[in-house]
Amino acid sequence: MKHASHADIGNRLKRSAGHLQKVIAMLEDGRPCTELAQQLHAVERAITAAKKALIQDHIDHCISDPPADEADHAKTVADLREITRYL
Repeated sequence: MKHASHADIGNRLKRSAGHLQKVIAMLEDGRPCTELAQQLHAVERAITAAKKALIQDHIDHCISDPPADEADHAKTVADLREITRYL
């Protein structure tokens, strides 16, 4: 299911991918390990932020509505458990 926020999340990930390519170039150019670690940390944080936004969006739009019946309730709980594995 596509949500309105997916375009923004996609843009975040594209920027992260571009940044990662720059880090790879830095590695190939022999830049200091401290600089590489700093840049990799920035890429990691950007990807983590995109993941959190995706999970929060999923909870807001796919899980927050009360289920209609017991079977839907069980499915909603299972979905919540599944997505929280990735937090």
